[in-house]
Amino acid sequence: QVQLVESGGGLVQPGGSLRLSCAASGSIFSINAMGWFRQAPGKERELVATITAGGTSNYGDSVKGRFTVSRDNAKNTVYLQMNSLKPDDTAVYYCNARIVQDIWGPLIDYWGQGTQVTVSS
Repeated sequence: QVQLVESGGGLVQPGGSLRLSCAASGSIFSINAMGWFRQAPGKERELVATITAGGTSNYGDSVKGRFTVSRDNAKNTVYLQMNSLKPDDTAVYYCNARIVQDIWGPLIDYWGQGTQVTVSS
C-alpha cells in the first residue's frame, strides 16, 4: 500500500503565499513524477505543476511565474510554493505521484486526499 499525505492548505488573502507539502509512504521501489493538480467547483481537474525525479518541472499556464514545485527525493516529498495568489486559485489541490512498488512492477498513479486552498479577502 502507498499513501500520499498532503498538508499546508488554508485561507489566504489575495497576493499572499502558501506552501503545500505531500509525503509518499508505504511500499515504494521508486517514484517517477510527482506533482499537483487542482479542481475548483464546477470545473475539471487541471494540471498545476509536476516534477520528475531528475528535477525537470512542468507548469500549467495559469500558474507560471507564481508557483514553484520542488521535491526531496530522500523524503519522497513534493512541495508547491504558491505566491501572488489570486481568487481564481481557489480549489482543492491534489497531490499525485507515479510510483513503482517493486522492481518488476508497473508504474501506478496515486493520489492524495486533497487539501483546500481558499484565496479571499
